[in-house]
Amino acid sequence: MFKFGIGELMGIRSFIHRLTAPSPSSSAPAGDYKLALLVNHELKMGKGKIGAQAGHASVKSVLNLGKKNPSRLDAWLTSGQAKICLKVEDEAAILSLVKSAKSMDIPAVIVRDAGRTQIPSNSLTVAAIGPALVDDIDKITGHLKLL
Repeated sequence: MFKFGIGELMGIRSFIHRLTAPSPSSSAPAGDYKLALLVNHELKMGKGKIGAQAGHASVKSVLNLGKKNPSRLDAWLTSGQAKICLKVEDEAAILSLVKSAKSMDIPAVIVRDAGRTQIPSNSLTVAAIGPALVDDIDKITGHLKLL
């Protein structure tokens, strides 16, 4: 039986992705794409909670985009699946950014917590904006600091 460390597994995963990623569709704008994850800093979530909530937002955003705009999803997958985690002061600020994204026809989703652990039920924990062109995401989130 083979034993691999996380570094080796991630390297193998990246290699497999390069082999199996779909080619970009001509109906999506050319360029680099990314997904921005907006973390509600007001909640003071632990690292594990942030990771779980960011995972929920990522999956929700990607699944929605696959249904609504598969060519844009293909473009994001083939451009490296870039993701960025950003710190946002509170729920109101996140909702404002999500509204801006939607007004620009950029996909955006929010995640609210079930309240089973450290966060009160229905708290907005993370939002995802994109996947979309990097320049378009930066118009909305360029002023935010990395988490």
